[in-house]
Amino acid sequence: MRTIYKALSVALGWCLLVAGGVSAQNLDSEEDNYQTITTYGVTTNTNSGILGGFSFRQAKLLPTQLFGMKQYRYLSVELVNVKHPKEFQSNNGITGSRYIDGKQNYLFVLRPQYGREVKLFERGPDEGIAVSGIVAAGPSLGIIKPYYVQIQEGNQTRTVPYSTLATIGATPVGSGGLFQGIGQSKLTVGINVKTALSFELSTFRSNTTGIEIGFLAELFPQKIIIMPGNNPANPEEGNRSFFTSGYVTLYFGSKK
Repeated sequence: MRTIYKALSVALGWCLLVAGGVSAQNLDSEEDNYQTITTYGVTTNTNSGILGGFSFRQAKLLPTQLFGMKQYRYLSVELVNVKHPKEFQSNNGITGSRYIDGKQNYLFVLRPQYGREVKLFERGPDEGIAVSGIVAAGPSLGIIKPYYVQIQEGNQTRTVPYSTLATIGATPVGSGGLFQGIGQSKLTVGINVKTALSFELSTFRSNTTGIEIGFLAELFPQKIIIMPGNNPANPEEGNRSFFTSGYVTLYFGSKK
């Protein structure tokens, strides 16, 4: 997690430095008159691994301005994997396979978001950087999927939910498939809100590439058990219903 926080700080500092160096020339440059910006991206955050998930974003120019700056209707949909801070890979000494000891559930979250994007700095016709501020919120659809592991039975292996290991007295020898047990998933619905800065680093005016850097808060109606606590009477111990994270999304797309 510290590594991701450092990456967030370095990326934000670099983008602000570049933006400060070009903002003066961008203020007097030809305005970007595209009406719709559609992008796709990959995201990482402080509650995930290197690849945290995928996102789709669309910004549509509104007829009114905010304090003299262009504003856009901001729509976004992202699917992310939320991890427990104590998740660590374990190796089976015999097979060399890896699994996450103590993990009971995956938490995948689908987040449709609606908000506003305000253009803080314009970019030049074919160069420079554009900086936008974003505020968005929406529902969080949490998909709680059982975590499956492989166990050895004689000369064969089979996969079972990690939560059943204590009952059957088995030891994991590896992890199961990512989508195994998807039919046994449970759903929960929460809410999320985020604030971000978007740095458009396009080379060609009809295409766009950039970085969105921000912070997100998310609340579910109950604690979600990803890794149960050590107290069997209170498995929710050490788990959360309220999540905060910093994130970075690398995106690319087109403008019309």
